[in-house]
Amino acid sequence: MTKRSSAWIVGIFSFAVPAIAVAHVTVASGPGFANATQEITFGVGHGCAGADTYSVRVDIPPGVTSVRPESSDFGKATVTKDAAGVITAVTWQKDDKDALDSDTNYYKLTVRVKVPDEPFTTLLFPAHQTCRAANGTLTVVDWVGASEPLPDAGGPEPAPALVIMPARTSGWNKVKVPVALADLTSFFGDAIIVWKGNAAFSTNPNTTDMIKSTADVTALTTLQANDEVWVKY
Repeated sequence: MTKRSSAWIVGIFSFAVPAIAVAHVTVASGPGFANATQEITFGVGHGCAGADTYSVRVDIPPGVTSVRPESSDFGKATVTKDAAGVITAVTWQKDDKDALDSDTNYYKLTVRVKVPDEPFTTLLFPAHQTCRAANGTLTVVDWVGASEPLPDAGGPEPAPALVIMPARTSGWNKVKVPVALADLTSFFGDAIIVWKGNAAFSTNPNTTDMIKSTADVTALTTLQANDEVWVKY
C-alpha cells in the first residue's frame, strides 16, 4: 500500500457485509477468528416442509475446544461427549409445550468455543434438524454437505460453515495469506478495503467505484500463498 493510495481511502468507514446464504441451518454470527474464544450463533431459518423445528444437533468438529453451549428460548442445550470426555455435539431440544403447529419462527442457537488457529480456512459444523408436524410426525434433515448440491442432483444439504479469519484490530492490519485465495469476498467481505501494492479490493460499491476511477490503482481479485496485504477494518 502506497502513501498516495492510503490517502484517498481515509475517511471511508461504511462497508457492506455479505448477506448470509439462505439455508435452514447456517452460521449467523459472521466469521470466526483464529485461536480466539468467541460465541458462534447458528440460525435456523426454516422448518421442514411446513413443520416446526423441534430439535437441532450440531456436531463439534475436531480442533474446536472449550465448548460451552447456551440454552435459549428455543430450548435446553445438552452435550454429547466421547470416551475421553471431549464434547462432540450439542443438542437443543424444544419443550413439547412450546412446539408450534406450523413453520413460522426463526431460531438462534449459540455456543461459546475456542476456534482453532487455522486462518483462511472454512470449518464445517454438521447439523441435524428434527421437525415435528402438528400430528406428531417427525422429519429429520441432515445439513452435512461441504457445498450446495446441484439442482435435482441429490446429495446432502450444506453444513453450517464458519470462515476463520486471522486475529485483527480496528484500523489497519498487515496480514500474510498462507494459502492461495480465488474468492476474496469469503475472507475479506467485512473489510473496508484490502491493499496489495497498488491493487485494492472491497465489497463496498462506493469504495469499488473509487478503486476503478483512481489512476494507477487496479482491482485486486486473487491472492497467492504467502502474499502480504494491508487490511482495514
